[in-house]
Order: sequence, then C-alpha cells, then structure tokens
Amino acid sequence: MSKVVELFGNSSSSPKRNWKAIVKQQECPFLHKRCYKVRKSDPHLSIGTCTVLYGKPAKPILICPTRLIERRQIFVDCLHLLTTHEPGNELHIVSEVTIPGGSVDYFLVSARQGHVKDFVGIELQTLDTTGTVWPERQRLLKELNVPRTDEAERSKKSFGMNWKMTAKTILVQMHHKIQTFEHVNKKLALVTQDRLLNYMTKEFNFGHLSNPPTVGDSMHFHSYAMEEQADHSYRLTFQSRLSTDTAGIAKCLGLQAEARVDLEEIIRQLQAKISPATLFTPV
Repeated sequence: MSKVVELFGNSSSSPKRNWKAIVKQQECPFLHKRCYKVRKSDPHLSIGTCTVLYGKPAKPILICPTRLIERRQIFVDCLHLLTTHEPGNELHIVSEVTIPGGSVDYFLVSARQGHVKDFVGIELQTLDTTGTVWPERQRLLKELNVPRTDEAERSKKSFGMNWKMTAKTILVQMHHKIQTFEHVNKKLALVTQDRLLNYMTKEFNFGHLSNPPTVGDSMHFHSYAMEEQADHSYRLTFQSRLSTDTAGIAKCLGLQAEARVDLEEIIRQLQAKISPATLFTPV
C-alpha cells in the first residue's frame, strides 16, 4: 500500500473520486491553480503529494506548506494578532512579501480605503523530505488504476524526514525576520503541523516560551493536527499556541538577537499588493 495519504489535496482513501481527471488537471485545491511542486526532470509534471505516512506507528505528516491554508482557517486564527484593527477596516491576504531578513509567505492586512493600518506576518513550515516520494506516488496511481508514464512504483528508493534540518532552518529564519517585526511593533506567526512543533520543543530550548501565549509577544507559534474524518479524509484542526520575542528565539538557538527595521518598505509593498483580489472575508 502506498504511503501517500493525500494527492492534489484529495484523500487517497477516496476511491470514488475521478482520479484520472484529478491527476490530469494537476490542480491544487488550496491555491486554485496548478500544483507548483514539479519534477526536476519534467517541469510539466506536477507531483501533487501533500501528505504522507511516516514513523512508527505511521501517522500523516504534511510535506507541502500550502496544505496548511485549508479553509483559510490559519488566517482567521491570527485575527487577534491585529491589535490595531478596527471595525470597518477591510482584511486582505497578501502573499510573498520581502522584508529585512527574508521573504514572508503571507501577510494578513487590515486596511481602510486602501491604506494599511495593521498587519501580521504568517510563515508556513512543513517537514522537508530526504530521498524521493515519487515511487510512493506512482504506487498510489497504480492502486487507483491511473495510467503512469514510468514504472517507478517498482523502485526500492524510499524517503525520510529531515527533522533536524527543517526545525533548525526555520528557527534561524524566524530569528532573522522577527527582529524586523518586533522593532516595528508587529506580530509574526509560524504555522506548523503539531508533530513538527513537538519536535522543536524537545530538541531546542523552548522552556522559556509563553504557554498560554501572550498577545503582546512579537513571535507566535500555531500548530495544527491532521484529524481523520468519517469519510477517511483529513481536516486541519487547531492544536496549540506558544509565544515569545526576539530574545526568546535567540535563546532557542543560543544566539544574540539584533534589531533591524524597515516599516515603511513593508507598508509600501503591502499597499501596492492589496486589491479586490486579495480581499479576505472570514466565514
């Protein structure tokens, strides 16, 4: 049995779906466009693997960060971090904004008449894999009777999870980015699966983080669990929250924190990107 749990956002345990059409369309249901995870050897072919089984006992692990934006719940769960948002302001979701320290995946923006009044940065992180998931993907297609362009399902190559490198890399990135957010008195949230956050709390110094979190902290951690539904599909459910600040992230890594600022540049990019297309209306 294939270890691929979700392909193109669909549960592999749903045989009644039109899998041939799903694989042919290559669409990400969370972005509503073609899946951006493509094969290096064939850029026209999207891989589409969102979630895989891994570990003992085997449990679902997210390997695509876009999977986290299901129902856009993660944005709703960051509304309280917009501390200067007021009734009447519009909400926007803006993606890929460059700030001092790197690029941030999303911004939840509070705006009035096209002018940014408040914002919170939202970074997504799932597990990075080692090896290759392709043979498992092809095994799933074989099980679903979907035509394949190769016989990779026969391959003995496997995949693993790069726990340590994934955790350390994202914490270092947060250390760089949180300096900017804290200096301009704004918030940054890291959204992960619960299994990755649990690993971080065990392998790094997280004992000083606020639990329950403090709204005034600049750095927030939000984790989500993969919960199996009656129809064997999976739904993201909020699991836990932690918070800290620049010094706290530095302490996690054993580093010294340094502040950097460029509020005007962040606002300039956000105002240039907000439009009717980015408008966010919570359900």
